[in-house]
Amino acid sequence: MKKFINATIYRNDEATEILVEDGVIRAIGRNLPSAPEEIDLKGRLVVPPYVDAHLHLDYVYTGGNPGAKNDSGTLFEGIARWHEVKKHQTFEDAKARALKGIQEEVSKGVQFIRTHIDVDDPKLTGLKAMLELREELKDNVTIQIVAFPQEGMYAYKGGAEMVEEALKMGADCVGGIPHFEWAREIGERSIHTTVELATKYDKLIDVHCDETDDVMSRFVELLNALVMSEGIGSRTAASHTCSFGSADNAYAFRMMGLFQKSGLNFIALPTENAYLQGRQDTYPKRRGLTRVKEFWESGINVCFGQDSINDPWYPAGNGNLMNILDNGIHLAQTMSFEQLDTCLDLITFNGAKTLNIEEQYGLDVGKPANFLVLDALTPFEAVRQRADVLSSIRHGEYLFKKPEPSYEIELDLHRKTK
Repeated sequence: MKKFINATIYRNDEATEILVEDGVIRAIGRNLPSAPEEIDLKGRLVVPPYVDAHLHLDYVYTGGNPGAKNDSGTLFEGIARWHEVKKHQTFEDAKARALKGIQEEVSKGVQFIRTHIDVDDPKLTGLKAMLELREELKDNVTIQIVAFPQEGMYAYKGGAEMVEEALKMGADCVGGIPHFEWAREIGERSIHTTVELATKYDKLIDVHCDETDDVMSRFVELLNALVMSEGIGSRTAASHTCSFGSADNAYAFRMMGLFQKSGLNFIALPTENAYLQGRQDTYPKRRGLTRVKEFWESGINVCFGQDSINDPWYPAGNGNLMNILDNGIHLAQTMSFEQLDTCLDLITFNGAKTLNIEEQYGLDVGKPANFLVLDALTPFEAVRQRADVLSSIRHGEYLFKKPEPSYEIELDLHRKTK
């Protein structure tokens, strides 16, 4: 048994201590019973682990490949480049790169990852590698796998069948990319297939939906209607929805009422979509983000993800969700003092809700003792300073613990120099 004392606990102003036994939170409050081991957090902020709700672990670190060069910087050229790169992907290469990506994310406080794995591949190389890693690493990181047809369910011959095979092999979610299909009608067909497969195999849904500047790309409307009819809106996520950020208000506000009714979740990818979208715009220039502010303020669940780490779509990325949050709240203009106190939800609780893991997630008695200690004393300061993760605790044990930072910095701005 161990007790963490002198903590500032996110979304719990009444508690300063966490009592942990056998990897489970046994009590949260003040003046809790003593324990053989007591860890003084010195007032630092404790938050649940970061949740990366959208990542492509089979693509990571392929950006330096000569065949991956994306001259236009667009989504569609990225897909074309990946088509060539994946031809040469081996199981060993896919697994090694994905493991490196997971390690990078976990080192920055992520303990829950939803990864889209391209199944438009007759050998299903990336999927097989990720299924192994999910099992091997389950004690230290929870991974959900999306069966994702990167080149389309129907634009790629046999794509729909490969998605179904991936679900049989153990993928957790059904994916899709309707805006990449060759015609609107075929894109709609892919949405129908996605929902049918999810109900058939009792899987979650996460669709790359309307990741385009085309304001007439409105596949999210059909996705929402179908999952609402099936009563599985809360088990469904619409990723990107960039075109919804360009939709007129009459359409957008009507749809937001339906999103509230269905319980559909949204995942925004601030850094990547700011980089990819608006490439054909001169000025005014769109920045690619969906209506994060309006979703958040109207109670529609929305969260952020990293999306890419050095691949044909995005040259940067390092799994630091505090950086993603910082970019996202700037782009979404969600930075009132009240919002800065609660926007950590966008990379913690909201992501957990999207992944449907709320029963095992959060700082509550009876839940696994999974949490982070940030180098900040308040949520506001954590966001303002992009606070570092000092330690990551999983089932009551340290995944990592950094040395205590030194605050004894003497700085005399009036000192004269020669």
